[in-house]
Order: sequence, then C-alpha cells, then structure tokens
Amino acid sequence: MSTPILEIKDLHVSFKTYAGEVQAVRGVNLQLEKGETLAIVGESGSGKSVTAQSMMRLIPSPPGKIKKGEILFDGKDLTKISDKEMYQIRGSEIGMIFQDPMTSLNPTMTVGKQIMEGLMWHQRLNKNEAQHRAIEMLRLVGIPTPEKRVKQFPHQFSGGMRQRAMIAISLACNPKILIADEPTTALDVTIQAQILELMRDLQIKTETAIILITHDLGVVAETAQRVAVMYGGKIVETGKVEEVFYRSRHPYTWGLMGSMPRLDIERDEELSPIPGSPPDLFDPPKGCPFADRCPHAMHICHDEMPEVTEVIPGSHQVACWLEHSEAPSVGRGTMQVNIASK
Repeated sequence: MSTPILEIKDLHVSFKTYAGEVQAVRGVNLQLEKGETLAIVGESGSGKSVTAQSMMRLIPSPPGKIKKGEILFDGKDLTKISDKEMYQIRGSEIGMIFQDPMTSLNPTMTVGKQIMEGLMWHQRLNKNEAQHRAIEMLRLVGIPTPEKRVKQFPHQFSGGMRQRAMIAISLACNPKILIADEPTTALDVTIQAQILELMRDLQIKTETAIILITHDLGVVAETAQRVAVMYGGKIVETGKVEEVFYRSRHPYTWGLMGSMPRLDIERDEELSPIPGSPPDLFDPPKGCPFADRCPHAMHICHDEMPEVTEVIPGSHQVACWLEHSEAPSVGRGTMQVNIASK
C-alpha cells in the first residue's frame, strides 16, 4: 500500500476562553492518499474547520492551541516545524479555499495581484511572468476575458466568480493538497454544480489531493472517494463513499442520512431530523459523544469511549459500542425512533 501524502494522528486542538477551555478536536486520525478526494462531514460545531485550519497552522494562538498529535506531510510533522518552514509550505504545497471568498479576498488589491503574490514569493517569478500565469489561472477556472478581469477588484466579481478566483489563487502554485472548506455554501445550485465540476476537472489535470469540508452529503456523493463522519470533535466513521452511504454502521451517520432528501426513492414520511443538541465541548462527555442523542445508547456508551472497529480492514471503520459482540443487533431504519421522549 502506498504511503499517504498526509496523515493525522491523535490530533487534539483546544481554545481557551473566559468561560473555560473548548476542546474542539479530540483525537482525530485521518489519512489522505495522493490524488484522492476525502470529504469530512458533520453538523456545525463538530470540528471540521478547526481540523482543516490545524493542517495549515492557521489556528489563532492564543486562544487556540494544538495540544497533542501529529500532522505528517511528506514525512514532516507540521505541528513541529518552524513558522518560516510552514510559510514555505502554506500556499505552495498545501492550498486552501475558504468558506467566504468575499471576506477571504483582499478588497484593496486586484484579483490578479492576489494570484501573483504567491507565484512571486514561492516560485520566484518576476512580475510579467506572474501576471501571465495569473491570466492563465483565471482562464483555467473558467473566468471569461481573463486579461480584463485580472486588473479588477473582488467587488467587481460575482459570488461564483469570486469563488473561482479563490480556486485560482489556491491552485496557482500547483499544490499537492487542496483543502476546500465549504467551497459552495454561499452559491446557488447552478454555480455550485459548476464549481464542483471545475474542481473535479482540475484534480484530474493536476493530480492534486483534495480534502473537502462540508455538511452537504449531496456534494460528497458527487465528488469524494472516501468520507469521514465527524461529531463532537471526533471521527465516528470513515470509509469509501459507498460504504458509508449504503452500509453505514454508526447511529449518527444513520441520522445524517435520514435527514437528507433523496430523489432515488419514494419517500412518504417526512424527513427525520436528529433530536437533541451537540455535546458541550467545554465539558465533553467521557463516553461516546453521540450517546445523549442516540436511541440505541447503552450504559457503557455514556461511561466509556468506544474503540475503533474495522468493519472492512483498511477501509471501513466505525467507533461505536454497537459493534461489540455482546451488543444488541439494530438497523439504520430504527434511527427514526423519537428519542425526545426517552
């Protein structure tokens, strides 16, 4: 088996606030292979974006801190290298598309200059070479009349064009990894489809590995090969998309599937939201983070964190006490149980 291009081991990230310490990420383990798309899914507050920002060393310190763990990229532990070394990697070898391009782009600089900045710093291009490359990148991401657009400011671009410009900036230096944090959230469905198709096409051309942070399972189904389901700062299930979508084993994953509209089946009943609220990460549970919302929770679920079980060795993994040999047999359909009355 090939060596992963990125490997995260037992990552813990916390934020100190006036109210206490928020344990945002609590022991995340992930692997990313060259050229693949890995989606990280979960509801808001589950730790997806914090995990992504940790890979880029963009956690503000203070209040944030990587307390424990390793982030191995090409043999280097990104948690231990100097700021200068990380500055060389960030933008050059690992690129990132942020959630809101309007706040991520500098409103006082032309879009062209923002693309050129990384090229001149990382690839040592002169101004004319960098401008020529910036025009090429705008053309590559499907922006019309790039020679004109390269001289314009972000406010002169539409929402979809700003997102394309962000992708151009992220890919300008041919990074090995692209982290896309909710890249289509603020876009309408037509532009969303165009952006996803663009990312797929660019990945084929550049062989860039993509980490897609999202809560949209439809986006995952269209773009990813593997998916990691995150809840309460922990990874609760990982596997190939078809394994997690059609043979999922964690009750939280069942809940996500039950709350998603489906076009391929006739659905007479209403969509079923997951009752309850996410765990308080100021004082996270000592057991399974989903135990208080799970209709199948047993006493041990509240008291001890479940071990990771390999459903399919090397592929499909789940952290749930229902995988224990002495646990009762349940199915994903029973997630429809109303646990509010429990």
